[in-house]
Amino acid sequence: MSEFDDHGLKAGRWSGVLASPQAPGRVVVTHLSQVVATASVTPAGDGAWRIEADLPARFLSDGIHSLVLIADDGQGDEPPGPGAALLARLPLLAGSVLADDLVAEVEHLRAELELLKREFRRFAGNA
Repeated sequence: MSEFDDHGLKAGRWSGVLASPQAPGRVVVTHLSQVVATASVTPAGDGAWRIEADLPARFLSDGIHSLVLIADDGQGDEPPGPGAALLARLPLLAGSVLADDLVAEVEHLRAELELLKREFRRFAGNA
């Protein structure tokens, strides 16, 4: 079983180290099951492989995107096959859409807190 140590995203490059006895045939980044980038695989010591993928600029925009790093034996830009191994997921959240979502979530939490306070006061007053 392979284990991937995700080093995160820096300057548009997603990187990490894969612990595996042999290098995977191909490592790709997918979005909605479509290959959007191919990662480089280089030796990083005994049984370790450095994985680096440059993310396409089209995913660095407002909204929510979920990218998936997959190892398989595919070729080129063909979709990952059924035997593909999921190495990591990278959610990308940016822009005004995110700010609106956070404001709505805080408002929702405040409303729930007010409800809990009101019910606790009612319960404490009846006890």
